[in-house]
Amino acid sequence: MSHSLPQVAQLKGGALGLDSRSVSIDAKWWTEFGDPQLDRLVEAGLAGNPTLDSALARVRSAEAAVSVQHAGQLPQVSADGQVLDERFSERYIIPPPYGGTTQWVPTAQVNFSWDIDLFGRQRALLAQARSQADAARLDTAAARLTISTSVAQAYVGLAQAYEQVRVAESFVSTRQRALAYTEAQFHSQLASQFDLSTAETLLAVAQRAGVLARTQRDVLVHALARLVGRGADFYASVTPPTLSLDRPPPVPDLLPADLLGRRPDLLAGQDRIDAALSGRRVARADFLPDINLQGLVGLSALGLGPFFGPAAATFGGGGAIHVPIFEGGKLRARYRGATADLDQAVADYNSSVLDAVRGTADALTQVRSADADLAQQDQVVAGLRDTVRLNQVRITTGLGSRLDAIDSGFRLLEAEQTLVDLQANTLTRRVQLIAALGGGFRPPRATAPAHAAQQHS
Repeated sequence: MSHSLPQVAQLKGGALGLDSRSVSIDAKWWTEFGDPQLDRLVEAGLAGNPTLDSALARVRSAEAAVSVQHAGQLPQVSADGQVLDERFSERYIIPPPYGGTTQWVPTAQVNFSWDIDLFGRQRALLAQARSQADAARLDTAAARLTISTSVAQAYVGLAQAYEQVRVAESFVSTRQRALAYTEAQFHSQLASQFDLSTAETLLAVAQRAGVLARTQRDVLVHALARLVGRGADFYASVTPPTLSLDRPPPVPDLLPADLLGRRPDLLAGQDRIDAALSGRRVARADFLPDINLQGLVGLSALGLGPFFGPAAATFGGGGAIHVPIFEGGKLRARYRGATADLDQAVADYNSSVLDAVRGTADALTQVRSADADLAQQDQVVAGLRDTVRLNQVRITTGLGSRLDAIDSGFRLLEAEQTLVDLQANTLTRRVQLIAALGGGFRPPRATAPAHAAQQHS
């Protein structure tokens, strides 16, 4: 099998089972959560995150590389000059009266050269640099998406932690009342030492849950500060979130037809295929002649006096050609390497596409599952609230015990803890789906998938 021909075919969107419809996501999708502090944090992250600064630096580097390759297509002009105090040999090509003497030898010359790029090598190098720069810009867009979704997920976690602190404090208060009631029962010999120890243990468990929730809250504040590029001075400025965990924003419910064009990482992969195709064209052009036009004009003389006269003028022009004849297999090896680079770029793109389709499908499934779990838990909490209310009625009418009411209160608080977790999970799953769909990214140009299969020849 010849390794000079590409071995990997690029996946096409039509073969991936995508929906025929497209989706629309607002460029500032996080504003749908209705929390001004979240809006400020995302904007701060997009302005000051070091990861984004690094991506922007790579863009500037790639754009500089484009300028370098563009300059290679233009005529090149340079100037050289020197003055030497030189003794000429009496036994060499310079005859008397200069042979055997020391003279100033000034020269000045302007040089001209131009690679006319007859077979497109320089054009391919420029196209390769442009594709790499486009990929770097799309990497920056992908970094922006990652930062915005990371901030949103951390913020949802922060709202969850604050709610868990509130529930834990209610838990502690209820456990304290249960312990007081058990102690009274114990002193009245209506409860055993085991009952008292159990009540004390349950209070300690509730207090520990509060400690864990507050720790998680503080850790998430630290994470948010890191995401926006700030340090410990930022912690105190983060206030309790105002977003509502129980009102998740609507999100798309399909694998859109334009998925491959919505994701900046996939578009960057297409540009890397284009860059590899251009690199292969460069390697193919290396087999062909390289033709340059050259010229010079200047002054040259023996002695400083004659140097400034018209007789010291020198000029010339012509062409140069380089034709590879025998390179020991180097050019063929380079061409095979460029083909392998193309295969790798296509394979990486295909892997990213399959990961994107699977990730989006998983995110859709997880959103539906989270919504179903939350609906079931809502019913559980509603039922326990009715139980607590009825137990209070029974106590006031003398038909129920206070211990039953405390026990039903425990079960309600446990259910509310689970409810908070599931509410946060529904928001987190939505953020993950938005990330899988490419967020509110808009391609900078009409971008179609790279037609690698057509350009592999």
